[in-house]
Amino acid sequence: MTLSRGARVALRAGMIIGLAVIYVPLFVVLVNSFNADKAFAWPPSHLTGHWWSTAWDNGGVRTALWTSVKAGLGATAVALVLGTMAAFAVQRYRFFGRDTVSLLVILPIALPGIVTGIALNNAFRTVLSPLGIQLGLFTVVVGHATFCVVTIFNNVLARLRRLGTRVEEASADLGADTFQTFRYVTFPLLRSALLAGGLLSFALSFDEIIVTTFTAGAGVQTLPIWIFNNLFRPNQAPIVNVVAAALIVLSVVPVYLAQRVSGDTRGL
Repeated sequence: MTLSRGARVALRAGMIIGLAVIYVPLFVVLVNSFNADKAFAWPPSHLTGHWWSTAWDNGGVRTALWTSVKAGLGATAVALVLGTMAAFAVQRYRFFGRDTVSLLVILPIALPGIVTGIALNNAFRTVLSPLGIQLGLFTVVVGHATFCVVTIFNNVLARLRRLGTRVEEASADLGADTFQTFRYVTFPLLRSALLAGGLLSFALSFDEIIVTTFTAGAGVQTLPIWIFNNLFRPNQAPIVNVVAAALIVLSVVPVYLAQRVSGDTRGL
């Protein structure tokens, strides 16, 4: 399709405006994390790294960071197992309700976070409380896994569709059993998809705040929750900016790596 000069200019202008709306506020947060002025006068009179060292010395920040890492790793591990199994079931087998299963797996990421949070909170209180399991890090991991499964499922499903079954059938013809075929043929071909999905899942879990609010018990505070709780405390404002800037970087890295890993396999 050939576009006129005016149409190309309009599309470029729209793209620039859209990117500016998304990334200019993030840039302001990054700059303010080095702003020496506690009132965040703009533009900054001078820059300093003092707030970064202060934030690192803050025990609450380090504890919240470690909690976010544990929750992200746990949710990603659960999602890798469940999402991969669901993708294999949907793609490799034909059964009644297959499309419904696929929809149910994808649905959690489309639901509003507050709906998922309320539903999980009610379920945990009515099902787990009688068993002696209270809201805590475990329930946060389970809550995050409900939407992290979607990224794994979609990545693995797309890869299985591209691979087809010819390679696995050739392995079976050569005498390999099911587990040998999976170990030496299927899994190596899925590794990049699993890695990309795992990185995206970790990024989603690391940034999550709404579902975490409803599933975390007393004393469990992830980094986004810490930012929210300290956002309007005047003495904490510089540290909040540093933590927010670090969160931006920590979120971009896994997404970037996932994009690179996915891009390495276009020729399959």
